Amino acid sequence: MATLQDNTIRARIRRHAAPSGAAMAAKAGNAGNAADDRRDEVPIDLERTAPMRRWSWIVVMLLASVLFCWLTYALSWQRGVADLRVNAGARVERYAGSLRSTVDRYEFLPYLLSLHPYVHDLLLNPKDKAVVQRANDYLFDVNQRAKASAAYVIDANGLALAASNWREKATFVGQEYRFRPYFIDAIKGAFGRFYGVGTTSGEPGYFVSQPILVDGQIHGVVVVKLNLEWFQRAGADAAEPVVVADDHGVIFLSSEPRWQYRSLTPLTPDVKAALDSTRQYYNQHVTPLAWSEDERLDADGEVVTVRDAAGARATGKTRRFLAVQRKLGEPDWTLMYFAPLDQVIANARIAAVAAACLAAFTCLLGVAWNQRRQRVRDMLKSRELLQSAYAELGERVAERTADLQSANERLQTEVQERARTEHELREAQSELVQASKLVALGQMAAGITHELNQPLSALRSFSDNTRVLIERREYHAAQENLEAIASLTDRMGKITGQLRLFAGRARRGDMDASVRRAIDNTLMLLRGRLAGVQVTTTFANGLDDVQVACEGLRLEQVLINLVGNAIDAVVGAPGPQASPSIWIDVDADDLWVRIYVRDNGPGIAEAHMPRLFEPFFSTKEGGQGMGLGLAISSSIAQENGGQLVARNVPGGGAEFLVTLRRVQPAGATNA
Repeated sequence: MATLQDNTIRARIRRHAAPSGAAMAAKAGNAGNAADDRRDEVPIDLERTAPMRRWSWIVVMLLASVLFCWLTYALSWQRGVADLRVNAGARVERYAGSLRSTVDRYEFLPYLLSLHPYVHDLLLNPKDKAVVQRANDYLFDVNQRAKASAAYVIDANGLALAASNWREKATFVGQEYRFRPYFIDAIKGAFGRFYGVGTTSGEPGYFVSQPILVDGQIHGVVVVKLNLEWFQRAGADAAEPVVVADDHGVIFLSSEPRWQYRSLTPLTPDVKAALDSTRQYYNQHVTPLAWSEDERLDADGEVVTVRDAAGARATGKTRRFLAVQRKLGEPDWTLMYFAPLDQVIANARIAAVAAACLAAFTCLLGVAWNQRRQRVRDMLKSRELLQSAYAELGERVAERTADLQSANERLQTEVQERARTEHELREAQSELVQASKLVALGQMAAGITHELNQPLSALRSFSDNTRVLIERREYHAAQENLEAIASLTDRMGKITGQLRLFAGRARRGDMDASVRRAIDNTLMLLRGRLAGVQVTTTFANGLDDVQVACEGLRLEQVLINLVGNAIDAVVGAPGPQASPSIWIDVDADDLWVRIYVRDNGPGIAEAHMPRLFEPFFSTKEGGQGMGLGLAISSSIAQENGGQLVARNVPGGGAEFLVTLRRVQPAGATNA
């Protein structure tokens, strides 16, 4: 052990000094030093294997502990399930015997009733009231003594002629039962058995039937109905459910009320059709029980998981049961007893926790013993380690000194490289500034060109109209057109005057604009393009002279772009427009004024919405637009503290909303 420890310390020293040793070997070409380094690699591997071995032991102990806990849990689980299986088997046998004895006790009663002369007279003389009343009284008396739910006689056509409940409001007398399976079986000469919900009383029950033979021929059927609800009340509480399912797997008796009228498996369409035709469960909606089989123990036992449910909606809570079933034979029913596994699971968990504690205690004892052994060994080797540490420290100082010199050389090289990179960056920045100036100049020229298109088109229209008016000697109208031309010339001068904004960032003075005046000027400017288009302008109450915080010319620019786009949408849209229309609506509150421009065109494609306000983006054909109108309009709204948004209108068309700050007239007060 001492030799191994010494070799480990020496290996650490040589490992840290490896760069210096390698450099000296390269300069001197000493092959002997290289051979020594290769020989020293063996202690390094030994040093690394020690912690790896220690970690291997830790992993093995952890795996062994986990395996021990799992085996303990599994054994406790199996033992608990086996004990519970024995108890559950005894209980299900007791429940099955009780139910079977009750059913068997009443199966002879229909046969006895079918032999009585009162019943024969009833079938032979169904119109005789005295005979019917005598049969009713007889059935009532027998039913009272037998303590059944009801007894009644049905003729060959399925009509009930007499019943023990003839005095009650919901009597069976006069009801048809030809669709019931117990009638179908009995009228064919067989013994009928059937469980279902009564269509007259709405109460569930077990029906047994017997054919009535008169002179060797079947003239009718006698039926006795039994109430088996006592079984689900006396069977068990909700913690240990007991259920009875029919041959279709539908639970009709259950000590857990929420499980009643649920199926153990999803019903097929044929089964659903059969239940509907026989009205077996009448107005009850049969849904599958939310359960799953986890483990099959034997033919009659399995471990299942049942999801709790409130009505038809699952609550998400689950419970595990040991389900034990028994077949009753005749009738073809299945009785199932669900024994809860909560205690078995709890016992298995307690056993697993105890095993984990025992494993942890054993591991701690092993760790304590190993630490004590390691401490004794470290104390014996502490002096040798200290001397080796001094030697290692000296070599590390030499190594760090060499590293610092190398780092200093690399730093000087990086400084020179950064200086060169900074020089190249300044040159690239200068070129980028020149390119940005060219881009700004291009955008400025494109914007001014776009804004001058509308006044130039209007000037051409007014000049043509003026020439025609002068030829007609309508000088007053021609004078109005010349005044409009002068106004448009001033407008073009103001637009070109905005070029000074590109020369600096001088702040433009705040100005107010009348929304009514801006809309009127816009419609006058575009009246040549509005031919055939119906324009409707609506102002909310009291907003005829509303003003906004925006320069009048720039507000008109926004409205001209929006109305111009609306004209293009309703006039140039594919397909005929029944009535091209544009609506301009204005409303406001104390702080904001909202201007809506809506059309009945085809609307805006969803793919174009994200790029709608980007410069030079246009959906028009080449040469018909530069794609700057909406970008300029959005910029004007934002510069004045507002915004411009767009959306499609349900039913067709697009709508643009301009929102600007409201300016109260001098001397006005807020309402």
